[in-house]
Amino acid sequence: MRWLLLKDLQILRRSPLQAVLLVVYPVLIAILVGLAVSRGPGEPRVAFLNEVPQNARISLSGRKLPSANVQHRICEKVECVRVHSREEAEKKVESGDVLAALILPEDLINKINSLSTLSPGTPKVEVLVNESDPLKAGAVDDKITALLAQANLAIAKAIAVEGGKYLNLVIKGGDLPVLAGAIHILGLESSAHILEAIEPALPQGPLRVALGQVIEFANDAGENLDIAGPLIQRLAQPIEVHKVAVGGSSPPLETFAIAIAATLTLAFVTVLLVAGSLALEREENAFPRLTRGLVSSEALLGEKVLLGVAVGLVVTILMLAGLTIFVPLEWGRFGLWLVAILVGAGALAASGAALGAAAREVRAVSLLAFMVTLPVAFLSLVPSGTVGVGLYDVIKVITALFPFKPALEAITAALEAGSGSLGEPLLHLAALIVAYAVIARLALRRFARV
Repeated sequence: MRWLLLKDLQILRRSPLQAVLLVVYPVLIAILVGLAVSRGPGEPRVAFLNEVPQNARISLSGRKLPSANVQHRICEKVECVRVHSREEAEKKVESGDVLAALILPEDLINKINSLSTLSPGTPKVEVLVNESDPLKAGAVDDKITALLAQANLAIAKAIAVEGGKYLNLVIKGGDLPVLAGAIHILGLESSAHILEAIEPALPQGPLRVALGQVIEFANDAGENLDIAGPLIQRLAQPIEVHKVAVGGSSPPLETFAIAIAATLTLAFVTVLLVAGSLALEREENAFPRLTRGLVSSEALLGEKVLLGVAVGLVVTILMLAGLTIFVPLEWGRFGLWLVAILVGAGALAASGAALGAAAREVRAVSLLAFMVTLPVAFLSLVPSGTVGVGLYDVIKVITALFPFKPALEAITAALEAGSGSLGEPLLHLAALIVAYAVIARLALRRFARV
């Protein structure tokens, strides 16, 4: 087996292009994934024109509310590009310099203030978008809608808070700030107490009955309006989201992206190398000569699997080392990395051996390896709930029969603590190693006769 392994390594050495591709391809994947996960999605550029006067404020009952700071809230979520006119905003959108333009008109605050009058207006903001690209247009619409919803919520909360303060003044009394100072508001509770104190001094008659009705109204109004305070606060955000994580923990997005890149690289390198190397022995008629007395079929099969595991391990570790340029990895868990990669590579190599034994030539087995590995890799990333229950059950069966998904789960768990159990996917991979080894050995019988 040692000489067979040296022979295959010599073949790789004599084919420098193949060897370079086996190393460079995963490194390129590492660089691309590293750039993606380290920089994250960029904030969309939006031209922002605020024509609202700086001192304009939303008013409630003649009193100006504190600023809701809508502009700051919007520019926290997107990259705001300041423009000075509507024409400048249009040019930037048309040229593609920005995804959209958001214009707050000069009369926006006045229209909001008119909502509490007998002749309410309709507050409007203007959004300019370039719909030449339907995907970009949809993304912009969703982003602007979400931003304006947040702005509406901020304004509604500010109004609700101030409305609650005025309601509290009506119920309990207090000082109402005005321009010249403050006005003392008696409040329903104090009014009821004063009237109750006056009531015994009045003689029995219609006036005392009327006063009793006023006292009863003041008490009832105070009690019921006191309930209305919390209701006003909740109207600004009637539904509150309480997130509860069930069904296990998920790894951080960066860790999952790294695990996907590592597993995909390991799968392609291992499956293609083992399948192609085994098919090459048959294509060059070397298999009958080797198994005629030099080595057994089992030893040849084991050597091919060992070759795939060794090369896959080196390339995957090299790729993870390259990713540390962009994303910090827990090198203290390196031992777990090795276990996950070795067992995953073993299962993938065994599946590659089964493919190589089933095909007649290198070109056919290379195509077959791509046709199997890519679809199974994509199916392994389909989350539950995104397709029908029956279809998802079929996907679970398919992905369970190929080592990609359990290898992905094992590498994910090895990369970071709390990303799932490592033992279960390792047992799954061990079972697949045995199963594919048996399939490959059975296929080699036909392999030798053809």
